[in-house]
Amino acid sequence: MEAESIDWRNSRVVSAVKLHRAAHRRKTGRFLAEGANSVAAALDTGRVHELFYSEAAAARAHELIAGATAQGVRTTLVSDRAAKQLGETVTAPGLVAVCELVDVPLPEVLAAGPRMLAVPVEMSEPGNAGTLIRVADSVGVDGVVLAGNTVDPHNGKCVRASAGSLFHVPIARDHDVQATLAALSAAGITLLATAAKGEVDLGDADDLFTGPVAWLFGSEAHGLDPAVSRRADHRVRIPIRGRAESLNLATAAAICLYANSRVRYR
Repeated sequence: MEAESIDWRNSRVVSAVKLHRAAHRRKTGRFLAEGANSVAAALDTGRVHELFYSEAAAARAHELIAGATAQGVRTTLVSDRAAKQLGETVTAPGLVAVCELVDVPLPEVLAAGPRMLAVPVEMSEPGNAGTLIRVADSVGVDGVVLAGNTVDPHNGKCVRASAGSLFHVPIARDHDVQATLAALSAAGITLLATAAKGEVDLGDADDLFTGPVAWLFGSEAHGLDPAVSRRADHRVRIPIRGRAESLNLATAAAICLYANSRVRYR
């Protein structure tokens, strides 16, 4: 650890701050992970290039920083102003890691023989994407496939919402929705679409979960495109017994993925 802090004008800090922009993330192959949960998960997977920390963070996360140093990660004490520049939250935690991108090609995910996948289609809200990744991790999903024109999973809000799960679950991206669905089907994976008027009730879907399954979830604003829903092998509805008109995306995903997980890990 360095004895004196570096300020926001330091070239390494300036370069890291640029990673708030998607274009710079693509160019460098790196992104920022902010906060103790994300940083710890990134260190566990060996993806950290450098760790910036403030004096306040050093007091709170001494063991985490020491562990990074022991791994050979460059750890850098920064000024409070630099910490604010590196962070994206109102109250910056003062602990930010520069990491390698986590997404992998779809064929790599399929080559592992996944039994359960989450496939958000045209998902644009980074907080929801991060929450879905966290849910997927918690129920034992084998991968998340972001299909279509989706949010960048390395977006700061998505990373924070995933609470470290971004580093635990294989993440793939493919801008061509139909090609993604074709690849999943070719791999022998059953496509299940969530639909308010689906022909299969979630409570009666256990038999579908005995084989490989990919769940298709629609965007927050418009739901699943009808063409994509028709392309699925089955459309599954979540019974709503109260007066709510619908469920938000993250909640629907949690219910469906848990139901699938319950059968898979029975």
